[in-house]
Amino acid sequence: MSNVEQSYDYVIVGAGVAAASAVKGIRSQDGSGRIAVLGSEPDKPVYRPVLTKDLWLKDDETLEGSSLAGDLDDDDDVDLVTDTTVTEVDPGAHVVRLADGSTVGYGKLLLATGAEPRVLAVDPGPRVIYYRTAADYQRLRAVATEGSHVAVIGGGYIGSEITSALVQNGVQVTLVLDLEDVQEQMFPRALAATLTRAFEDRGVTVVHGSVEGGQEEDGGVRIRLDDGTSITADAAVIGVGVLPRTGLAEAAGLEVDNGVVVDEHLRTSDADVYAAGDVASYPDALLGRRRVEHVDHAEKSGEHAGKVMAGADDAYGYTPFFWSDILDYGYEAVGETSSRLDMVEDWKDGEVGTGVVYYLRSGQVRGVLLWNVWDSVDKARELIEETSESPVSDPESLRGRIPLG
Repeated sequence: MSNVEQSYDYVIVGAGVAAASAVKGIRSQDGSGRIAVLGSEPDKPVYRPVLTKDLWLKDDETLEGSSLAGDLDDDDDVDLVTDTTVTEVDPGAHVVRLADGSTVGYGKLLLATGAEPRVLAVDPGPRVIYYRTAADYQRLRAVATEGSHVAVIGGGYIGSEITSALVQNGVQVTLVLDLEDVQEQMFPRALAATLTRAFEDRGVTVVHGSVEGGQEEDGGVRIRLDDGTSITADAAVIGVGVLPRTGLAEAAGLEVDNGVVVDEHLRTSDADVYAAGDVASYPDALLGRRRVEHVDHAEKSGEHAGKVMAGADDAYGYTPFFWSDILDYGYEAVGETSSRLDMVEDWKDGEVGTGVVYYLRSGQVRGVLLWNVWDSVDKARELIEETSESPVSDPESLRGRIPLG
């Protein structure tokens, strides 16, 4: 490929948030090293949260305004190459191979390959959207006009956010849940039920069942459920989780276990190969080994990996947080927030509306959900660290540890 050189000081596979942040990290240590960013998507890096949030809810937000490519495009020593596929990583030869048969050499390599959506038995097509990319947003936006009907499959993080965005744009939504309530795998039952009712109050049709199949037909989509019923809509958005893109790492002989395994410096089992973002299984300083699929981690781990690749020696000691806005609600959260853990709920005036949920295992706070409670992420981290060293004997004593405002 004419716009790719034969060799670079740094090669980054993937062109998302982690990749853009890695360039920033490299540049903080090395002002002139040659960098190649190789992305399989046709679009340049965008700040992914806007795809389910601001682009739907703010009139002045644009894809161009959400681009992360500005600093990359302005740096003459950075080659950002989109719509190109890396087919192989060869750590021994220090090269990556591209789909056109060419090779690109590297001094240090970062795998920022992200994650890919889990797929269902629904035939692919322009109106069947596994919501992940800028191109997915553009396809959905073209169909999801006021008065249109969209089926959303999955009531997790993506499903709840896109449902919220669509109903606020006058779109009729049928939400298909395989559990009883929205976000049930994360929220306590009372909160999940409250959120489900809030969607129904906004006109969302909530349907329970599993998807058995589906296809595009007659200018729309038909989704078949396991009870024999079907849903017809103008488009279907499928958000049933993601899987880390570890294929390149596995084929290269790198250690993989629910992600590409890295050490505290984000280095893989090969000394010159690093991983960051959704694909990385890293040792969290507070919580132990984990893999995180949120943008704060992509930004922070990407930047940190870039710094280390360029000579820094700091450990990645950051525990990321994440956030969401759903209808009139908003939250921030840090750590492990699974409803399978023990939960202590602390609601203002005893009503689900403003509160803190503490998630525990064996007396250690593993995660904290701050529901309509703000500026408290650092307090939550401090509590996770404190209880990792000294578990609480009475979980109920956690109530009030983080003020409800």
